[in-house]
Amino acid sequence: MAAEAEGGASPAELAQAADLSRVLSRLLPGLETDSKLGRRLLQHVLEETTGPSANPAAFQGPWARLLLPRLLRLLADPAEGCRALAVHLLDLGLRRAARPCDALPRLLPALTARLARPEPARPPLEACEELRLALVQLLGLTVRLGGVALAPHLDDAVRALRGALLDPFAAVRRESCECAAALARATPDHFHMQSESLISPLMHTISHQHWKVRVAVIEATGTVIQFGNGKSVDDVLSHFAQRLFDDVTQVRQAVTSVVGGWLLALRDRYSFFHKLIPLLLSSFNDEMPETRQLATSLWEKVGLQWQEENEADLKDKLDFASPPPPHYPQVSRPVLGCRELVFRNLSKILPAICHDITDWVVGTRVKSAQLLPVLLLHAEDHITQHLEIILRTLQRACADEEAAVVSSCTRSAELIGTFVSPEVFLKLILSMLKKTPSSSSLLILASVIRGCPRDALQPHLKVITTELAQAHVSQASENDVYLEHLLLCVQSLVSVCQEDCSMASLQLMEVLVTVKALSGATALGDKARETMESLAMVDNVPGSQDLYRKYMGPLLERLTASHSDWTAHSVELLQFCEVITQSGPAVGETLQHVVPTLRTCLQTTRDPHMCLKLFSILSSLLMRSKDTINSQGQFCVYLDTVVKDILMPNLQWRAGKTAAAIRTAAVSCLWALTSSDILSTKQVQDVQDALLPRVLATLEEDLQTARLISCRIINIFLKTSGDVIDPDKFIKIYPELLKRLDDVSNDVRMAAASALLTWLRCIQSADGKSYYQSSIQYLYRELLVHLDDPESAIQDAVLEVLKEGSMLFPDLLVRETEAVVHKHRSATYCEQLLQHVQATAAAQ
Repeated sequence: MAAEAEGGASPAELAQAADLSRVLSRLLPGLETDSKLGRRLLQHVLEETTGPSANPAAFQGPWARLLLPRLLRLLADPAEGCRALAVHLLDLGLRRAARPCDALPRLLPALTARLARPEPARPPLEACEELRLALVQLLGLTVRLGGVALAPHLDDAVRALRGALLDPFAAVRRESCECAAALARATPDHFHMQSESLISPLMHTISHQHWKVRVAVIEATGTVIQFGNGKSVDDVLSHFAQRLFDDVTQVRQAVTSVVGGWLLALRDRYSFFHKLIPLLLSSFNDEMPETRQLATSLWEKVGLQWQEENEADLKDKLDFASPPPPHYPQVSRPVLGCRELVFRNLSKILPAICHDITDWVVGTRVKSAQLLPVLLLHAEDHITQHLEIILRTLQRACADEEAAVVSSCTRSAELIGTFVSPEVFLKLILSMLKKTPSSSSLLILASVIRGCPRDALQPHLKVITTELAQAHVSQASENDVYLEHLLLCVQSLVSVCQEDCSMASLQLMEVLVTVKALSGATALGDKARETMESLAMVDNVPGSQDLYRKYMGPLLERLTASHSDWTAHSVELLQFCEVITQSGPAVGETLQHVVPTLRTCLQTTRDPHMCLKLFSILSSLLMRSKDTINSQGQFCVYLDTVVKDILMPNLQWRAGKTAAAIRTAAVSCLWALTSSDILSTKQVQDVQDALLPRVLATLEEDLQTARLISCRIINIFLKTSGDVIDPDKFIKIYPELLKRLDDVSNDVRMAAASALLTWLRCIQSADGKSYYQSSIQYLYRELLVHLDDPESAIQDAVLEVLKEGSMLFPDLLVRETEAVVHKHRSATYCEQLLQHVQATAAAQ
């Protein structure tokens, strides 16, 4: 071999080779000794072979004959420096040798011995990390120089790589990945027999903590499978899928690039389309634009290539290309090849996605949910045949706590609305709602409606709104999420159908009233009010109150049909309260529904909590009577019913705190009725005749509010009584008011004093004052006691009452005052009173 190598050399080169051989012959025997000094002769060998005067051509002869065998033995030398120099010289020899392939039979077994692991748990023979890296680099050089000649030695090379791929040193692993890829490319006809044995160590390394190692593993795996056994795709898919969650962009890009390359060039790629397509399309939603762009570009190439390969099969579709469906999303439509690839593999892809979209790992759910709309956008109307399983999956996924999952699922539902006929998807979705109403079903319906074209949805508008207005749907839950999604359905209908909604405004009003009633004073209630304004706009009325006026009758007629069975927890009660409080003037146009309902629900035998709520609402309506309950001036028609059938029974004393609370509510309602301008003087007098005894009784209530309001009501009764009141009834009023001057509440005492002042004025205007003289004398005495009250405000109020009363019997008041002035802590108020009486008498 040496002779052949030297046969073509020039005489000068032959001479230099001979000289080098003599030098090496003199140095190399020292390498056989066990002394470190002898082994250090390697340094001189290195100088001789790499020095400035060394001729690379002269090195070719001595290389295989003298140097290679000894250098391979030195790979196991105890001295690390000798092993390093031996590796360096082997690298040099391979680069300078005329036929490096001749070294393979001896070099590869030696490298394998140093790199391979005798057992998986044991480390390789070479302990030094830097030397292992150098050995792998030497192996890589061998692969590049050996090329196809490596085929007989594949077993040794693969064994060495299997050990190096699991090396603790990250740089060794990276270099091993590059070497594995180079080996696959160098021996394409034989590598498939050994490729599977590299998959396991590669997959062990794919989750390495260094991102550069992960990238190298992914790229090497792509090449190993590309030139190896395609069956290994199944072994790496799950690992590649996990790398799509990697925090490092370069790792995700590597997966995208490798998978795209397989889809384009893998020999058996048609068998793996349904497994590889989801991996590539998952990168469509990557957070980095570069990755998304790479995935889009590769996918388009895949589609175009498949389109060309199957041109005969797609001839009709290519020649007569169908236009995009109406209402197509604002994105570029994928090429025909891409759409066909997804459609033909959708039945195999969907089950896995439907499974993963409800996985316990959040990241898996998010990725699967993001992939689904990408697939649906490609499948277009072909998703109809898979609609049932898709809707079942969306129903579960839309209940997810992860917002990203829900967002992607609503996007999928919108695409269903775009590509599927409403007749088809409504049959399934409304069936879901009838069976088990849920917030996720409502969210799906809202999203489907949002994606559906207006003209396609219009014929089904009445069916949808009627179903939504049904009690088993609209009243199925008081949960905020459920109500929000119910409202979302209405918003979607109004947004998509616009003026078409006028044919179903009543049903939509019922749903909105329900949402507002169940949500209460929350942000959701505000959204419902805004939606009602939008509904009014498409229904060609100025605002929501005009919408109420338009549909108030039918609304109340439906709501009050069951009022005899209402309790405080009845949804219909909440709806009724919402309607009569928010409809404004419209409530005054439907008193024929409102008052009978109130009369029935405010009976003393009904739920007390319901009565309290309704009394509170009735009071607020009466306080704004012109803008609400008396907007048409018709309330007085029902006054007798309100007084005798509602107020009188509830003012009757009954034992218990609940009954006391209801009496207080009834008194408050009476106060609103009498203090507003809804009644004429004659009507107030009629109310007084019926209710005065009941109101006097409420002056003894335990609740301060009831006593205070009763004093104010009596004051109003006195101011409007004129001379029509029966003296026997009139004289019974002041003792009850006098008692309230001893009340624990100063507010009640002040109100009682004000009522007594009005009572005295009524006597001044009445005939037969002498009839009241004994009562007035008693009143003087009692008031003079309170003129010495510790509270100055009460003293001032009582003084005003006495000054007013002095007009009746001044001499009597003077005698009574002079009789008690010495008993008072301070005579100031008594003196002021006497001075007032004297001044009044002088003025007359």
